[in-house]
Amino acid sequence: MLHTSNSSVPERGFKPHAGWVFRSFPRIVAFGFGSGLLRPAPGTWGTLAGWLLWFVAVSRLPDTLIGVVLALSFALGCWVCHRTGKEMGQPDHGGMVWDEIVAFWIVLWLTPSAIEAQVVAFVLFRAFDIVKPPPIRYFDRHLKNGFGVMWDDILAAVYSLLVVAVLVRFGLLG
Repeated sequence: MLHTSNSSVPERGFKPHAGWVFRSFPRIVAFGFGSGLLRPAPGTWGTLAGWLLWFVAVSRLPDTLIGVVLALSFALGCWVCHRTGKEMGQPDHGGMVWDEIVAFWIVLWLTPSAIEAQVVAFVLFRAFDIVKPPPIRYFDRHLKNGFGVMWDDILAAVYSLLVVAVLVRFGLLG
């Protein structure tokens, strides 16, 4: 059963499904157009969806417009993740992957376009997002709203970009 009789919050242990996700624009976006429903590792599937969206749409834009898209996508993510998390009674449900998508777009924007560099950036981003080294773990635990959902992935993107920059600087990635 999706909802309790006296509440609009799904019952404890509710597992979102395509029918539920695709009934609402915020849920569709928060769940990465359905990629967050894939198992196992919905964050990895969401990041892969982000990579595909980057390739087919975002990367073709001029840099100024990419910056605008990133800023607007972050703001949209704060709203859709907050709203969807509140609906679910789980502020940072693993199926909400818009945060991975937007953060990985930032990584791809600032990473060399060679496929090898992008693969390294993907692995680094997923590792930092999963392990959550400080201060990522702190923000993940203490910010439980849409901004918090988005922010810890932005920090994972920054960590990834720092490592990519070092690898590029030392000629190990190009």
